[in-house]
Amino acid sequence: MSDSNTFAIQGFNLSKLLKRLEDATARLEDVTLYQEGYIQTKLNALSSEGKSSKAEQKKPDDVAVETPKALPEKAEEPAEVEPASVKDFKSLIDSRIEPLHQLSEKIDPVVAQSIKYLQGAFEAQLSFLRAVSLSKKPDFSSDSFIKALQPLNEQIMAIGELKDENRQNKYFAYLNSVAEGAPLLSWIGVETPMSLIGDFKDAAQFWTNRILKDFKESDPNSVEWVKGFLAIFDELKGYVKEHHTTGPSWNNANGVEFAEAVAKVEGRSSSSAPSSSVSNAPQSSGAAPPPPPPPPAPPSSVFEAQVDTSEKSGISAVFDELNQGENITKSLKKVDKSQQTHKNPALRASSVTPSARTPPPKPKKPTTLKTKKPARKELVGNKWFIEGYENEETPITIEVNRDESVYIGNCSNVFVKIEGKVNAVSVSETERCNVVLESSVSGMDIIKSVKFAVQVEQSLPQISIDKSDDGIIYLSKESLNAEIFTSCTTSVNVNLPIGEEGDFVEFPVPEQLKHSFADGKLKTTVYEHAG
Repeated sequence: MSDSNTFAIQGFNLSKLLKRLEDATARLEDVTLYQEGYIQTKLNALSSEGKSSKAEQKKPDDVAVETPKALPEKAEEPAEVEPASVKDFKSLIDSRIEPLHQLSEKIDPVVAQSIKYLQGAFEAQLSFLRAVSLSKKPDFSSDSFIKALQPLNEQIMAIGELKDENRQNKYFAYLNSVAEGAPLLSWIGVETPMSLIGDFKDAAQFWTNRILKDFKESDPNSVEWVKGFLAIFDELKGYVKEHHTTGPSWNNANGVEFAEAVAKVEGRSSSSAPSSSVSNAPQSSGAAPPPPPPPPAPPSSVFEAQVDTSEKSGISAVFDELNQGENITKSLKKVDKSQQTHKNPALRASSVTPSARTPPPKPKKPTTLKTKKPARKELVGNKWFIEGYENEETPITIEVNRDESVYIGNCSNVFVKIEGKVNAVSVSETERCNVVLESSVSGMDIIKSVKFAVQVEQSLPQISIDKSDDGIIYLSKESLNAEIFTSCTTSVNVNLPIGEEGDFVEFPVPEQLKHSFADGKLKTTVYEHAG
């Protein structure tokens, strides 16, 4: 081996030895530092124990325990930041609903109460949206979901009840505006919420136009009220477009169950109240209280007793009876030949047995169980509603316009007079209802009515009668060209003015039809009785 190679090997071994010495030195230094720190910690602990023992010797009767100094110095957990969807909805309530409520107090206390209910509905939906931001998409038929929507539904129902209780109020148009627009909060249940909000705005705008018509000159606050009320729809539509385009934006990625999210929201809202219980463990200010424990389960002995009882009275009892063998017939009564109907024709003749092919008659619903709606005569939009009247001694008169229609339903023993030219008239499910019509643009429909009478004073193009009986129709000279369509109808007579004096002549509407086949077609003609 040459000298150069020997020198190279020795140099490599020397460098390797130096590296190992450096590593050993570093480890010794680490051990020394650790020992110094450990000893210093022990000394500090001993000194603190000495100080505490001196303090106890100075105050032996003091039983209070001082709070460790390390606990107050610990930084509190930061409050949970609400998402932008919740902040924006709360801003909508503060900027739109609250000023509208203050303005309503200047108009009328009842109007202010209606807006107060609307504000409560918005606040209930704010709590729901907080739960949406924390929750996965739940089962909409679950009890927790239905219970979460209950406060919102109660406020909307209160708005409708307040409107119905104040129909004679001077500011009834205000109440109707709120009642027609309040269901806009149901946007959380559809996949196209923006169009739904627009539909309810159109429904409310009919009554806001009535407000401007009736109060614009007398009350300057009415204009500001209408602007503020309609602005709620526009701002909510913009909010939904930004945060909930296709319905509530559930937190499916990181959310919890809906019931747990609702519990967190309810706990956060009540966290500001002072707690009566004192806990030794430190709690953060934003922590929500745990949900209440479930009710205790019934004792196992009671549960087992219930199971045994049900089994004995259930299918096991049936098998016990069947397993008796010949003893099962002991309780049967022996029948003599004189008591057997198949051997005694006289018994067959006296016995009445219903036919197996004829079903028993269907019991009718008692009249006491039928719900009766209150009578109303009301113009909603362009349609008159006359419903629920019974045994009215005075005529029910309404004045109509050309673009309006009239609906008469669920009335008995009433007389309705329609003055003016109306677009259309519909009579449904009435009994002994008499209608005097001045003129109609498109005609009149009579559906499921009994013992009705109709008199036309001027003109109408047609009358359609379906599933009705015992009717009389009086047409004027101007309406002789009217067409009458009947289906499933009996005992209808039409009276026409004949002659110069205009005396009415009765013409019965045919009820029987004759059908025949000819040339591969079905031909139908009216069957007329001869003589």
